[in-house]
Amino acid sequence: MLYEKMDVKNENSMDYAALYLYLQDHSADIAIERRPMVLVCPGGGYAFTSDREAEAIALQFLAMGYHAAVLRYSVAPAVYPTALLEVGRSVALIREHAVTWHVHPDQIAVCGFSAGGHLAGNYCMFWSEEWVAKALSCRKEDLRPNAMILGYPVVTSGEYAHRDSFKCLLGEDYEQKQGALSLENCVNADTPRAFIWHTYEDGAVPVQNSLLLASALVAQKIPVELHIFEKGGHGLALANRLTQGHGGSTIEPAAAEWIEMVHKWMESWTRE
Repeated sequence: MLYEKMDVKNENSMDYAALYLYLQDHSADIAIERRPMVLVCPGGGYAFTSDREAEAIALQFLAMGYHAAVLRYSVAPAVYPTALLEVGRSVALIREHAVTWHVHPDQIAVCGFSAGGHLAGNYCMFWSEEWVAKALSCRKEDLRPNAMILGYPVVTSGEYAHRDSFKCLLGEDYEQKQGALSLENCVNADTPRAFIWHTYEDGAVPVQNSLLLASALVAQKIPVELHIFEKGGHGLALANRLTQGHGGSTIEPAAAEWIEMVHKWMESWTRE
């Protein structure tokens, strides 16, 4: 495996912002020339990026035979669109190096949890905007995500909002811009297919966030797979002992099935 740290900063990025790559070794003995890539955006309310939703998640995708990367994106006091542009730079880098890294350029999925789910979804809905390509000095086609994987995502700035996430993301512009970043209103024809999972018992980011987003995707005829598990609070990550938080409340066997479900979903559209 190749492990590498890459710079994805823009002019407003924090010093720690970086992309961490986990690349499968290419072997002439294995009949796979190129693999899907999953870019992971940990959660943390746009105030930090959680270790529980970072490397442990990437290693699961590696075990599936994919490449993976973790983006430690800029959080407060950095404000929108700093992190979104870091995602864009990451996708462009992956696509730029697709041949040498043996990445399938049309099989790049952006994965996010909680506020990282908002970031992943936000990017997947805004990547084709002219201002994004201009800010990154990239061609639009280099920025295109092929799928999004969202775990208990922050979606709406309305009735069911996780308001602290939007306040950290927008800073002084919170009141003015929160509505424009309510993702259920941002789905468009350029939004890629989606896998979404959430829990009914989530007391921090209500399950209505995922329901609103799934409904908006269906209305736009964007393929979506949605799983709602009854048990489990917020921030489950893998929902097993590998990502157990202090106190054990993040272990939920039924919800832990999401990782195998997303594997089957990935295989349904990535097989060549």
